[in-house]
Amino acid sequence: MLSTPVCGLLGIEVPVVCAPFGPWDEVDLAVAVSEAGGLGSVGTAVRGLAELKAQWARLRDLTERPFAINHTTRPLDEEAFAATIEQRPTAISFHLAVPVDLIARAHDAGILWIQQVMDARMAAEALDAGADVIVAQGGEAGGQGGEVSTLVLVPQVVDMAGGTPVLAAGGIADGRGLAAALCLGAQGVVMGTRFLASTEMSVSDAWKQRILDADATDTVKVPHSERVLPPFSRPSVLGTPRTLRTPLVDTLREHPEEVDPARIVPRLLEAIGRGRGDEYLPFTGQSAALVHEVKSAGDIVREVVHEAETILGRSA
Repeated sequence: MLSTPVCGLLGIEVPVVCAPFGPWDEVDLAVAVSEAGGLGSVGTAVRGLAELKAQWARLRDLTERPFAINHTTRPLDEEAFAATIEQRPTAISFHLAVPVDLIARAHDAGILWIQQVMDARMAAEALDAGADVIVAQGGEAGGQGGEVSTLVLVPQVVDMAGGTPVLAAGGIADGRGLAAALCLGAQGVVMGTRFLASTEMSVSDAWKQRILDADATDTVKVPHSERVLPPFSRPSVLGTPRTLRTPLVDTLREHPEEVDPARIVPRLLEAIGRGRGDEYLPFTGQSAALVHEVKSAGDIVREVVHEAETILGRSA
């Protein structure tokens, strides 16, 4: 079984982490990834505390394996973060800022901190703040991200990180990506788009089918997203989301002044509550071009690891 030092740190068997999908319910997916030996994750964005606690309780009922709970500054729900500390997950993952005070609170509670970064400057901040794991997210990734490619960012961050494990994210959807990440010095990968197209992920079949049909060029950066996404509650690093194209995305790119937040935002939130949202902002990375079938998350983890082992063995 393919294992790296970060596996021992996180208490997992294989170096595969499922990305958090913000407000979308991914409890079943997180359970499946964790049960397959990876690290499952759940997001917290725009969900009420009672709903989050119910998700966490269901997750713990379904698996005793490690998992991560994600927060961002868009916005940071202080009450939900305090509840996360009480929940004692294996790790808290974070994106869009390096919150020194929150990292200290997590460490005081014995919780590991996984910090996602988009460039070298942010990586330096995370290392100085004592993050336990750094996720170097290339601009190929779906959701909110930067501009530096995975192939450049990962070795750059590895060179800075010393003994701190680095995970690669962005453009990775199979064992070739995992093998490449390990060759770049990373100790594992974070995959989002590949797990969106899994049987356990609670988004619409239409979104999953669009991923299967998409080429890399069908995913685009979306400027002016602040018109429809939640505001930042703390000083943050402003990445630009990557999604598949929709009428809303095209309007934000070409005529942002025509987007009325008062009309769109309630519709978007209501759609997300139903497991949709792909009508508006179907966050998807360029690795969609490598995804050709909806599979169970367990099969995805096992196939990715097996393919990487085969490639690395052949190379050796």
